[in-house]
Amino acid sequence: MTEKIYILHENDEWTNPLCEALDELEQPYELWHLHEGQFNLMKEPPQGIFYNRMSASSHTRGHRYAPEYTAAILTWLEAHNRKIFNGSRALSLEVSKVAQYLALEAFGIQTPKTIAASGQQHLVEAASQSGLSSFITKHNRAGKGLGVQLFHSVNELEAFVNSSQFEPSIDGITLIQQYIKSPNTSILRYEFVNGKFLYTVKVDTSEGFELCPADSCQIGDQFCPTTSQPKAKFEIVDEGQADLIAKYEAFLKANHIHMAGIECIMDENGGWYTYDVNTNTNYNPQAEAIHGQFGMKEIAKTLQAELLALKEQRSTIK
Repeated sequence: MTEKIYILHENDEWTNPLCEALDELEQPYELWHLHEGQFNLMKEPPQGIFYNRMSASSHTRGHRYAPEYTAAILTWLEAHNRKIFNGSRALSLEVSKVAQYLALEAFGIQTPKTIAASGQQHLVEAASQSGLSSFITKHNRAGKGLGVQLFHSVNELEAFVNSSQFEPSIDGITLIQQYIKSPNTSILRYEFVNGKFLYTVKVDTSEGFELCPADSCQIGDQFCPTTSQPKAKFEIVDEGQADLIAKYEAFLKANHIHMAGIECIMDENGGWYTYDVNTNTNYNPQAEAIHGQFGMKEIAKTLQAELLALKEQRSTIK
């Protein structure tokens, strides 16, 4: 059987740009949509290069158990020593902010003060014990800014969690997190391909927390850049701190993460806080076109090189 590139995912629209890039390079690939399916543990996986693009927000598209099923697939692939980009460790961080923050802190990367709680009453108690005058809630298993709400008092939070508006995280864990007020209402998102820094995106957050850079996103938000009259919300900039980038690259290498977007925010005192690692990174086409850099094309080139190396290796063995 001819070796090819396998893309593990649950969202066709987010995957289309990568398919287009692979088509341009005339590379063989196959999509594995992992909303549901089956695989035989007694058989070996096919030969090829595997790229995991499973998203923590899959349940918002009706794919509730896609991450769990993907985790099983990745375990199978890893047991047979297949080459995987963003394997099981990457997935475990994708679906848990708690895991992300602890892993980041291990590399000296500052994250916001955070308390994890399960249960509405414990969430209120966590806010009371935090000592924070302003704080946000956030889903532990999130993506697309799920569950992000700003509160200025525990009473505000208590009224919210006891209302019909409150929606718990899909994994039952909600976070109380220090609110970082940016002096210029923006965040920076560092993009990495094959573990190396690619570029920095400045994102305007003045209109909300749901940040979706994809060409075809599904948050339906008025400020999403894919609406009929998009705003200049995403801009590739020559900003970024070399020491922080070095820490990010070390963090990614140690956690076997190859493709990622890492988001951080500066507070009013000039301190930087990292609050999200997205291992299912998407790119904004308008910003990329202006800057002349294209994340999906770089990923496609990386997969192409690995596939060529695998073919040469197997040819030598034969």
